[in-house]
Amino acid sequence: MAQAETTATEPVWKGVAWLAFLGTVGSLALSVGLNYLLLFSDVLTPFGRSMVTAVLLPLIIGLPLFVLIGLKQAQIRGYRRELNRAETYDRVTGCLNGPVFTSMVERRAARPSAPGPRAGAFLVIHAEHLRSINLRYGPDWGDEALRLVASAIQSAVRKEDMVGRIGTSMFGVFLSGTTEAEAAEIGERIRASVARVYFAPKGTEDVLAISLGSTVFETELAFEDMFRSAEAQLSARAPAETRPAGLQ
Repeated sequence: MAQAETTATEPVWKGVAWLAFLGTVGSLALSVGLNYLLLFSDVLTPFGRSMVTAVLLPLIIGLPLFVLIGLKQAQIRGYRRELNRAETYDRVTGCLNGPVFTSMVERRAARPSAPGPRAGAFLVIHAEHLRSINLRYGPDWGDEALRLVASAIQSAVRKEDMVGRIGTSMFGVFLSGTTEAEAAEIGERIRASVARVYFAPKGTEDVLAISLGSTVFETELAFEDMFRSAEAQLSARAPAETRPAGLQ
């Protein structure tokens, strides 16, 4: 393994070494050549020749080099943003992925208690008929159905609420600082938003639906406790054939 890693890094270092060597040789050749040509100029004084050299060399060598370094830094920042997004958000739905969502909810619950109640709610949402959609139309249309459901959920919640994909066809929504009535209102808003979605795989209109379970708390709980309580309500409401799998 160590030998393979050494072999893999050798071409990289060889390329860097050759670039450094050729760049240094080219800079020296340019400097020597420019000074040599200026020696034959009768118009410029020795001071004038030195000033021309001092100005031209940084422009000829430094400007392209710093432009190249700036472009590479911008490229690296772009790669880093893409990597951070890939590690944070679910590739299919654009929601927070399961581990990140769980971690953010746990961190929110672990904050020092502030004066007054810390009421809130946790919703578990299951996209129904996903298996049937995959079988009838293919997995690409199943992914499209998940994207549409996720978009409908995000459009129905508040800006401060967190939405994550926590299973194959399951989403979690963390509602901070909500009463039971407000949580019920948001849940119904989510149902209505999903019901309004136009979904027509292969030109055939189909209906998207969700089942929803929720738990309301006065003091924020650990993620597992909130999830277990909300999933129990979801499983109790769902028909046996559509009951979702557990947390993934």
